[in-house]
Amino acid sequence: MTQSVVSEISNNLMFRYRMPCLPIKQDAKKPVHLPATHDLPDFCSMDGGGSIAMLRAAWGESGMYFTVVVENKKQSLWCKRTQLLDSDGMQLWIDTRDTHNLHRATKFCHWFLVLPQGDGPGEKQPLATMLKINRAREHSPTINQAKIPTDSKVTRTGYTLSMYIPGPVLNGWNPEEHKHLGFCYSVRDRELGLQHLSVGSEYPVAEDPSLWHTLVLG
Repeated sequence: MTQSVVSEISNNLMFRYRMPCLPIKQDAKKPVHLPATHDLPDFCSMDGGGSIAMLRAAWGESGMYFTVVVENKKQSLWCKRTQLLDSDGMQLWIDTRDTHNLHRATKFCHWFLVLPQGDGPGEKQPLATMLKINRAREHSPTINQAKIPTDSKVTRTGYTLSMYIPGPVLNGWNPEEHKHLGFCYSVRDRELGLQHLSVGSEYPVAEDPSLWHTLVLG
């Protein structure tokens, strides 16, 4: 009698995805709530995961723009400045050199965390920060050297959160010469769950650029 063996390896480990990132119509140099024409795909369904958010991306000569839309919530947001990684919000990883043959981050790798609330009076304003990547060969010299403008619109059923990452915050930013960016993201919601671009937190996504994918600046 033969027995089938169920693999626990993620299906997404077999692929490296390249996603087009469209230019923004006007390089606003501030957060922009991007339209659906800038939607990025998510591949978590390859491993049976569900989508809880829509992520949108754009670029201009001055920097990068992102918008995340979360809907169908019934509970209030949970965003705590003292518990950033456990809060509702989005994490982004960007490598301005799109290097996939290294397992440790370089000075061109960046980790951003953005929350729809958690800052300001009553912690009702959006919050954005950069985090040091664990085990990095060298940290980006731009960590928390400049403000990352954010804007959020919170409703009873969700939120729309937008951020603008100025080019100087992205060490090595040069869209003319380097149109491929290493990229990964994760959206966390205590009520709805987790959504990853591809593989989840059971893999060392937060520190291993070889697990990231590619944004192509079109």
